[in-house]
Amino acid sequence: MPSPFVSILIDTYNHERFIEEAVNSVLEQNFPAREREIVIVDDGSTDCTPEILQKFSNLAKILRKSNGGQASAFNHGLANCSGEVVAFLDGDDFWCREKLTTVVSELESQPGIGAVGHGIFETDEAGRAVSVHVPVSIVENHLRSRAEALEFLTIRACLGTSRFTARRTTLEKFLPIPADLVIEADEYLFTCAAAFDGVRVLPLPLTNYRLHSSNHYQSRNLTSDRLLRKLTSLDSLTSNLPSRLDAAGTPAESVSAVIDSISVDADRLRLGLGRGSSLDSFRVERRAFRQNYYSATIGYRLFHFIVLGLASVLPPRLFYALRHKYATAGLHRIRKIIGNAESVESLVESKVLHS
Repeated sequence: MPSPFVSILIDTYNHERFIEEAVNSVLEQNFPAREREIVIVDDGSTDCTPEILQKFSNLAKILRKSNGGQASAFNHGLANCSGEVVAFLDGDDFWCREKLTTVVSELESQPGIGAVGHGIFETDEAGRAVSVHVPVSIVENHLRSRAEALEFLTIRACLGTSRFTARRTTLEKFLPIPADLVIEADEYLFTCAAAFDGVRVLPLPLTNYRLHSSNHYQSRNLTSDRLLRKLTSLDSLTSNLPSRLDAAGTPAESVSAVIDSISVDADRLRLGLGRGSSLDSFRVERRAFRQNYYSATIGYRLFHFIVLGLASVLPPRLFYALRHKYATAGLHRIRKIIGNAESVESLVESKVLHS
């Protein structure tokens, strides 16, 4: 049986520092050029990205459109892809040489699976690896139970854009992507793929995921505009995913576990932007604790009681600014003194992932 034809879909916006390396990482794959096409969607870049892409005009299909966000770029690109398999790549990331061969081979050997993900190298702006994030073994997930849903929450980092490859027939079951997913359109894709046809995550780091100041999702220096963009996308996921998951026959307990996790993130972000009251902060933090933790030391329960007290009296914007500082300033060392809590997600994660 002949190998499937593969479309590589690259989305880019103002990636002049990185886009050439991204495209070259595709051209240098140990995968036959005759069995793939490259489709690049420039989502209205205002820097030198369009000029750089012209270097590849004879090697790739370059589509330029007005800026509309990730969902818009994916929808436009997918409409112009002819492959039976689609592999996604963000314009600021780059692949390891054996990426395509590995994921396509996995799909060929697993005809009942709709999509494949894998581990990542996290790199700095210069492309130097600073950490690695991989499963301890192959993880197959269909969101068929609460346990699978909790496992799924731990492997999402291995299913984002530059590590996600799916069959066209799987994608067509839930396209188009909701247009208001200006970021996190990939989360819509891989969550739906798991529910409809299942995903497999390989214990191999095959993508270099770049951390940099312009990264819309991972940058720690997010502006209010970026936070609002992220909030809009999280709200879109919570409103659009339930009906898609239900259409796939996903059990209600699985849908609840996935959506609750996204909802807490959205509510915390909304409150951090000053939208809501101290009572709302209290309710969200209490819900998050009950949702995530199954046991805790007496010291940690006391710590959580203090957190709830602060949430109930401080303005939400101040409370979540302090919470962010606690999370990013190494203050978690306090837990060595007060004890810790065991989260449901971390219990699953300890059996699934290692860094």
